[in-house]
Amino acid sequence: MAVGSKTAPRENISFSLDTVNGAPIYRQIIQQIEYAILSGRMGPGDRLPTIRSLAVELKTNPNTIARAYGELEIRGILATQVGSGTYISDKKPVVEDDSLNRKIREVLGRFVQEMKDLGVENRELVKLIESYDKEGNG
Repeated sequence: MAVGSKTAPRENISFSLDTVNGAPIYRQIIQQIEYAILSGRMGPGDRLPTIRSLAVELKTNPNTIARAYGELEIRGILATQVGSGTYISDKKPVVEDDSLNRKIREVLGRFVQEMKDLGVENRELVKLIESYDKEGNG
């Protein structure tokens, strides 16, 4: 697919910053874009928010957003077309195993907590996941 052939992402990716974990803001943005690509929420040709609009949304300096986009562009993950925007390229990001494991644990922790909040016990949760998988959803 040609870069820039779409005008909007498949699903609105929402960026968020964690000021407690100590990771630099530009790194958090990079990770969120990489995970959105790896999870299929964004793909080749999908357009990212402009630097200015994302900086306003996250209440951060535009240079921070530019740094994140620039690093991903150097790696070939993003492509910028002057006057048109910044798009996801065909190249898939490579995420370090420890970073991916950390993200998996984070997502799993939220999921398990949400299930507990709904009153689902651990054994029941395992059965639900297994039946979901058997139905061809996973």
